[in-house]
Amino acid sequence: MTLPAPYAPLVAGGEGLEKYPGEASALQARMAQIYSVGADQVLAVRGLTHGLELVWRQAARDDRSVEAPDAEPYARLGRIYRATDGERAAVVIRALGSPEAVAEMAERVTPALLVVDEGLVEFSDASSAATLISDHANLVVLRSLSLAYGLAGARVGAALGQAQALVKLAEVVEPYALPEPLVRLAMQALDPSRMIETAERIASVKRERERLVREIGRTMVVEAGVGPILMARPNDIEATLAELAKYGVAADRSGDRLRLPVSIKAEVNDRLLTALGLAPAKTRAHRVGQAVRDTKETRIVCAVDLDATGPIKIETGVGFFDHMLEQVAAHGGFSLRLQCEGDLHTDPHHTIEDSAIALGLALKQALGERRGIARYGFVLAMDEAQANVAIDLSGRPYPLFEGTFATPFIGEYRTDLTAHVFRSLAEAMGAAVHVSVTGDDDHHKTEAVYKGFGRALRQAIRIEGDAVPSTKGVL
Repeated sequence: MTLPAPYAPLVAGGEGLEKYPGEASALQARMAQIYSVGADQVLAVRGLTHGLELVWRQAARDDRSVEAPDAEPYARLGRIYRATDGERAAVVIRALGSPEAVAEMAERVTPALLVVDEGLVEFSDASSAATLISDHANLVVLRSLSLAYGLAGARVGAALGQAQALVKLAEVVEPYALPEPLVRLAMQALDPSRMIETAERIASVKRERERLVREIGRTMVVEAGVGPILMARPNDIEATLAELAKYGVAADRSGDRLRLPVSIKAEVNDRLLTALGLAPAKTRAHRVGQAVRDTKETRIVCAVDLDATGPIKIETGVGFFDHMLEQVAAHGGFSLRLQCEGDLHTDPHHTIEDSAIALGLALKQALGERRGIARYGFVLAMDEAQANVAIDLSGRPYPLFEGTFATPFIGEYRTDLTAHVFRSLAEAMGAAVHVSVTGDDDHHKTEAVYKGFGRALRQAIRIEGDAVPSTKGVL
């Protein structure tokens, strides 16, 4: 059997599913890690609809039928491929059920495929049916990177199943179905350096969804569900659509229901509530910032929220440095998420330096015009060590570090990079950062510097009013 490019490396006869060549091979391997399945249990597809389309194509080719929900895109695909009423080839479901229910249904429909649409499973507390693949040869699970991983425009996803099922789907794939630019975008979205922020984005959508369900549910019926869409039943759909349009909120009609968007940004969802006549409590928008730094040595995503105390999660691969950045955030009183994939096999220098730059850039973005901030900060004693840290969030970088370390390493952390870290922070965030440290224990001295910086930063970023703290009127 000859398979269309780029799936030619798939082994025929259900004996295995080899890796794709080049970057597509790396994508398959990365998806296998993300979805906790074997590399031979992944078939990369062009989004959920493409995965569904392959099921209908296979059925139409074999003159067989597909049972699926009578809704888009299932019904449309059925019309396009016009599978006959002959022997059943597949049953497609999209409800998120328990693993026990999925396993029972897979047994009941065999030898037909049971295809489970899990496009929104990341937003649910339900377990993925992918955990059952090894026990059910007729089970295929469709996953998508569109919503959970921010690739709605790129259209990349995966069909998960045992090799023999995936090979049969690959037989009906058109040539070059997954273009190389999409593969590259998917690899970037699935890079380990993005995982902390991906998890936080999903958590933010879930929190905002719960809030919207609670508030909107006071005036109309809101259906249970998951993901960045709410289904609501207003008394007057046309009037509601008109009000939403006035506030620039995109909504779609679906019968007697409205599809309402859920944003990760509270201020955007507040606009939705206002349009529905549910005035949200007036709160100051959080000062948030994000920096993405990709170089030949490091790949970093850093995000801060100066008006939230959590979450704090740092993964750089240098344990002591992670601990020090946690101290900065904890004593600074702000949320920090930073994940770095660096060339630690060479030296921790690039990881530490670039992480400091990314943190400085994220802080600079979060500070914005620096309106209303206290601007200045001071301190810190830690046992016999004393660190004095002075900060001026002036917009003008000026680093000054006074202190030496006799111990070259604390774990994998190079103590000589401490001065370098604070120079990078000062330059990236646009601040004067003056540090002096004395003491006998280099661990205490180093920790005192980071804690002192966090405490000084806590004072400097505190909101005291609305004015820019400068006689110039700008920082």
